[in-house]
Amino acid sequence: MPSPSAPAVVSAPLPYEEHLARRALADIDLVVIHCTELPDLAMAREYGERVLYNSGSGNSGHFYIDRDGSIVQYVALERVAHHVRGFNPRSVGIELVNSGRYPHWLDSRHQQMAEPYPAAQITALIRLLNHLAVQLPALRWIAGHEQLDTEQVAASNDASVTVSRKRDPGPQFPWPQVLQAITLQPLPAQ
Repeated sequence: MPSPSAPAVVSAPLPYEEHLARRALADIDLVVIHCTELPDLAMAREYGERVLYNSGSGNSGHFYIDRDGSIVQYVALERVAHHVRGFNPRSVGIELVNSGRYPHWLDSRHQQMAEPYPAAQITALIRLLNHLAVQLPALRWIAGHEQLDTEQVAASNDASVTVSRKRDPGPQFPWPQVLQAITLQPLPAQ
């Protein structure tokens, strides 16, 4: 198993980070894996900076891992980021830069997620997960966004057809490889 030593992480707090609710690190027991479904880290940052709520905050994960394995932290672990409905207070959101279904997220004709996750990105993710498992005393579980948000919505091209609102990290994500390299366990069905 890889060393849980701290990976190199660039701190780049979102402008509204201080508006996000505080939490105790002991309350974090879950990591949620996402993909950005955007073409690059710059666009993911742009989307993350958008203010969507009356609190003055928006949607973002805590960590973003680019295709080359570089890691950026947008939200401190002590803050609740908005990345998955119903699980934010207890979880850390990790976003992997991947195009997913971009730019036709909800078009029923474009639901395939074909971009593979590069080895450098997965290696960085595993290193970060192992580090977080040491840093956060209650951290025990891991899940994909698609496991936690199973809502079906009308397709953007045909309202009579439904598609999954969230499919990330998607079929290209190497769950067996990641689970074999970490101590976290798959979250039981909710």
